[in-house]
Amino acid sequence: MNQYTVTFMPDNIAVQVDKGTNVLEAAQKAGIPIKSTCGGAGTCGRCLIKVKEGQIHFKGGHLSAEAREEGYFLACQTIIEGDVIVEVPPISLLGKHQVLLQDKGRLQDGLADLPASYSLDPHCEIATLHLKEPTLEENNSDLNRLLMTLRKEKGVEGRASLKFLQDLPEILRQAGWHVDVTLARADGRLLKVSPAGTGRCFGLAVDLGTTTVVVSLLDLLNGRRIGRNGNYNRQAIYGDDVISRVIHATGQPGGLEELRQAALTTISEITSSLLNKYGIAPAEVTVAAVAGNTIMSHLLLGVNPKYIRLQPYIPAANEWPDLTAGEIGLPINPLAPVYVFPSVASYVGGDIVAGVLFTRLAMEENLTLFIDIGTNGEMVLGNKDWLISCACSAGPAFEGSGITCGMRAMEGAIEGVNIDPQTFEVELDIIGGGRPAGLCGSGLIDCLAKLRRAGLIDRTGNFQEAVTPRLRSTDEGYEFVLAWGAESSHGKDIVITSADIKNLIRSKGAVFAGIQSLLKTVSLELDAIDKIIIAGGFGNYLSIPNAVEIGLLPDLPAEKYVFAGNTSLKGAELVLLSRQAWLDALELARKMTYIELSVGNLFMEEFVSALFLPHTQLELFPSVTEQTIPERGSYRWPSA
Repeated sequence: MNQYTVTFMPDNIAVQVDKGTNVLEAAQKAGIPIKSTCGGAGTCGRCLIKVKEGQIHFKGGHLSAEAREEGYFLACQTIIEGDVIVEVPPISLLGKHQVLLQDKGRLQDGLADLPASYSLDPHCEIATLHLKEPTLEENNSDLNRLLMTLRKEKGVEGRASLKFLQDLPEILRQAGWHVDVTLARADGRLLKVSPAGTGRCFGLAVDLGTTTVVVSLLDLLNGRRIGRNGNYNRQAIYGDDVISRVIHATGQPGGLEELRQAALTTISEITSSLLNKYGIAPAEVTVAAVAGNTIMSHLLLGVNPKYIRLQPYIPAANEWPDLTAGEIGLPINPLAPVYVFPSVASYVGGDIVAGVLFTRLAMEENLTLFIDIGTNGEMVLGNKDWLISCACSAGPAFEGSGITCGMRAMEGAIEGVNIDPQTFEVELDIIGGGRPAGLCGSGLIDCLAKLRRAGLIDRTGNFQEAVTPRLRSTDEGYEFVLAWGAESSHGKDIVITSADIKNLIRSKGAVFAGIQSLLKTVSLELDAIDKIIIAGGFGNYLSIPNAVEIGLLPDLPAEKYVFAGNTSLKGAELVLLSRQAWLDALELARKMTYIELSVGNLFMEEFVSALFLPHTQLELFPSVTEQTIPERGSYRWPSA
């Protein structure tokens, strides 16, 4: 097959690809992170590129007339038929995400002191041994000598692997037979040997999110966190949501391995950065815990996720066998045990189990609702006696996808909006300051609430009459200008459209319908909830009053809401420090009852009722209905 060179500008990176490859695939090979919400289906219109030179065939796809006029193509629909030079504009690149490292959680966040229910009991320990030097008369093997000493001095039956043996002879002699041996406490597996006094023992906690990956490095000997770091998940180039990635994994030759390697590359880059920063060798990291949703766990482990997206939605496994870092490909001690959190069902995964573990929901008398809002709205309701869970498809709107000017929470994203109810002038809060580039999830919710409060939209989300140049008619309906092109970072108007608002209302309706469905399944009302825990990076930037005002969250007293931050990562950290916590995580996943919302009519009835601002049943939102909304009936639409 013919091969051609694709050169990407302005980075001047060139790669060789086969004839018939599309530009998005070439960019993936070159390591250039081009946005592709739809995973290459040609429907999202995000992977805009310009072809400066060369032969291509453009298949079509969802490309606006304006973009065509400006010379843009869709990377996923542009087929390479010769040497090509491609320009990738900044608007098409996945930027640096605002990864949640330090959050505003009001739950315990420091690991110097574990929760009262756990004591420091890590999965690994260091045994300092004094071995007798061999002689002609006492000529036992190095391994037997070490195992016998370990049994005699520590009462531990050790287990050695080939990898451990390969380094053993030299280290014993260099250390003068006085060594530190790192071993796994669960089965006596020998992980590392080093001269006495030099042994160190670290653990790696990984939050494997669909959008971002966050890694935490812990000192297992004292329970302290060394550092955290994170970045966007490189799998995003294959699609923003998990379903797009499943389709790629199961529909493309080698697709599953591509996604597995993308996840591993992300984890490896973050981990290497942490280890280099703190002067820690990979071999000194001797245990890891990974929390991710069910599909992300399948993709990381290279397990076929095909049947998770097909009715009746069955995963390959909810609990994983004993694993090592070497088997998975993590860049730490290859013998290190890896604890991948168990799932409850196809769409309630290990990240939710980790969150419930950390928040100690299952240890409390009071009724608690745990919510993690993202592409899926996953939630758990219960206390120490019972737990039920569900997942509703909120869609990608809260992640900034499927929205005309939506974007991830990264530099340039609008995260706060104020609209003057008289002049309709707009003030914006921008992540990182500077010029706005688009709207992230928290900004979208804020914008929807402020549009309603200013009387610019009605309860169904339809724009209302108002005299302002910011409200204008287009071929696809009305839109409101939040920032003019002269004010934005890319020279184009930033708008929120009628279609965007409908998307947001459907997303918020799905989450609230999920909450109502759980409550009605156990015959309880909203006021029965004693506490609502908001988890995840999105929750950290969420305004509870705005979320209540649009009908996303229940209208309950503010003191009932608690921000917990990245509970997926915190649960993984907890498991590294406590063997009992891991056993509790396994038990939690087995104990949790999963409610499939697609069965029966309950969820759909609740969903339809929630497709208003804030809801069809206004009595559910007394604080919202008491607000005074300006009248707009006397205004007329601006003339064309």
